[in-house]
Amino acid sequence: MSFSESFLWGVASSAYQIEGAADVDGRGKSIWDLYCEQWGVIADGHGGHLGCDHYYRRTEDVDLISDLGVGAYRFSVSWPRVLPHGVGEVNEKGLAFYDQLIDELLQRGISPWLTLFHWDLPASLYYRGGWLNRDIIHWFAEYTELLVDRFSDRVQNWITLNEPQCFIGIAHGLGIHAPAVKYHDREIVRAIHHSLLAHGKAVEVIRSLSKKPSQVGWSPAGFIYYPQSEITENLEAAKRKMFSIPGGNHWVLNNVWYSDPAILGAYPEEGLKRFERYLPRSYPKDLELISQPLDFYGVNIYHGDPVVEKSGSPKKTHRGPGYPRTMMNWPIDPKAIYWGPKFLQERYQLPIYVTENGVATQDWVHADGTVPDLGRIDYLTRYLSELQRCVSEGVDVRGYFHWTLLDNFEWDQGYSKRFGLVYVDFETQERIPKSSYAWFKKLIESRAKNLPTEFSPLK
Repeated sequence: MSFSESFLWGVASSAYQIEGAADVDGRGKSIWDLYCEQWGVIADGHGGHLGCDHYYRRTEDVDLISDLGVGAYRFSVSWPRVLPHGVGEVNEKGLAFYDQLIDELLQRGISPWLTLFHWDLPASLYYRGGWLNRDIIHWFAEYTELLVDRFSDRVQNWITLNEPQCFIGIAHGLGIHAPAVKYHDREIVRAIHHSLLAHGKAVEVIRSLSKKPSQVGWSPAGFIYYPQSEITENLEAAKRKMFSIPGGNHWVLNNVWYSDPAILGAYPEEGLKRFERYLPRSYPKDLELISQPLDFYGVNIYHGDPVVEKSGSPKKTHRGPGYPRTMMNWPIDPKAIYWGPKFLQERYQLPIYVTENGVATQDWVHADGTVPDLGRIDYLTRYLSELQRCVSEGVDVRGYFHWTLLDNFEWDQGYSKRFGLVYVDFETQERIPKSSYAWFKKLIESRAKNLPTEFSPLK
């Protein structure tokens, strides 16, 4: 088996995790700048003010993307870099950075995939209520209009929101990510609703103002459940689990409360029984804006959970002792990238792009100057073999973006977790392509033919 000629291979990043230059050229503060200033919230007391210094090393990094042989680069724009106060005054120096990035990508034949929002809300807007303020629909529309006016002559692939389950659910439900202010369910429901309205409004803006034909989608987090064994009962149980809403404060981590209104135009009945009283009275009419037609469903998949049917209900099963885990302590679950796209396409009837997938492994520069990250190669061999199986069975998966090109600032984990195909020495900012970089380049050239035998870590 092999992926088709048209299958899109890419790498992904986000602005706050790589750009650095947090206080230069007119950039305003984001909620992550504020969060990193607090004592003890980021591993080792570090922050994202430097990142990978991508703001000054942009051309070097674009060369790395080009040499890798991918067809697309997914990046996000820093909202406070282009609109320091979130609205109003435009920062031309910030826009110029992305102008140059887009031009350099296109000169090398790489398609830019622009994500509007990857968690770095302008601090000025947070002080005005952030996602709790319904005006954020208009703030986000103004920001989107600016980017569409400036870049849509060259950018034709747009992603509105990256993982609202994280920037609202983890930030305000679990209180871990910036700004780490825990809300009651009534506020969480309101914030999610406003984020979905902002998403819908952004889609509307892109459709109406884009200078060239564009495709628009979004990238929610993927909470994947799969059958422990492929019998009908377990398969149906896994599907029910994947499209249900958990109890407790972890209810914020689900697929349907976010994706059903955005794609199907309705909140799920299970959730309405619990949360309808917190929605605005206008929510049925709001759904018309929220459910703007999309061209694709982007999903970020890292792992999943096996499920069995037990006494008429889906139950997660316990893993055996010593099961394989990543440096993020996440299970290694190749089946997640097979079942996730299958279930999502069946429910939402949209083409799928895997907009993030990757692994944090224990990487360091060896005595010979190389970074032989065989664990990452094995992980990708396993996951891409399952994705290949999924595609071969007719699921409309059109592309895969590896997370990520560079080791970077991994949010509350600081610089302690390395996801990159390229090693970054964060003191010198030296870039060293890892063994997985050469492996991924070879894989793309062959369209992943003969996975996994031809691409074992030791070949």
